[in-house]
Amino acid sequence: MRCLLRPFVLAACSALLLASQLLAADGPSPAAPAEPAEMKQLFNGKDLTGWEGDMRLWSFKDGVVRGQTTSENQTKGNTFLVWKDGELGDFELRLSFRIAGGNSGVQYRAKVLPPKQGEVNQWVVSGYQAEVEDTPGKVGFLYHEKGRGYLCNVGDKVEVGEDGKPKVVGKLGEKDAIGKTYKKSDWNDYVIIAKGNHIQHFLNGVQTVDIVDNDPKNSAARGILALQIHAGPPMTVEFKNVRLKQN
Repeated sequence: MRCLLRPFVLAACSALLLASQLLAADGPSPAAPAEPAEMKQLFNGKDLTGWEGDMRLWSFKDGVVRGQTTSENQTKGNTFLVWKDGELGDFELRLSFRIAGGNSGVQYRAKVLPPKQGEVNQWVVSGYQAEVEDTPGKVGFLYHEKGRGYLCNVGDKVEVGEDGKPKVVGKLGEKDAIGKTYKKSDWNDYVIIAKGNHIQHFLNGVQTVDIVDNDPKNSAARGILALQIHAGPPMTVEFKNVRLKQN
């Protein structure tokens, strides 16, 4: 009986494995949670009151925050628009973004660094960054600006050890499948959730990263919120409907 059943068991296991692979390739999961009540809008709808940065590069019009560099109006290093009305601990942040050229990011639980000697840029920020760029399959990853670098790529579940090294411990879905949810050169929705040392990003309702940061030296439980303009070729990034709930 065992000999007769064994081929069927092996076939069933193979079918289940193939189905799981197809599911991962066809569509990422899980979905973003429903938006909680009582989220706070972080822009007043008129101007950049409550925020600080290089105002040569940042503007507000028709409900949209715009960061822009041109060949005549550049930044020598990455620069940030910093929220001045508090710090983030455990939180949920939701916003929409659109980008043309270059790359950007949403900085959170971060800190403003003092300028280096001779450095003109006063808004230098270090900390967790949710990537913003016009590249399907890359937008949505987690980076540590001026810190540990890449922490969690799109589609991965990661644990950062006490030694500060990230380790992939599982998959949310295939990177290319998640990338298909991105609307190139159009408005996209971001959800960022941080509870303790557990961080999640969602792009257009689909989870992109899941990370548990156990690094006692470099992880951050609190810090500022900021929006990035990256140094380099001319670029434009826009944000709207930026809203927050702190837990």
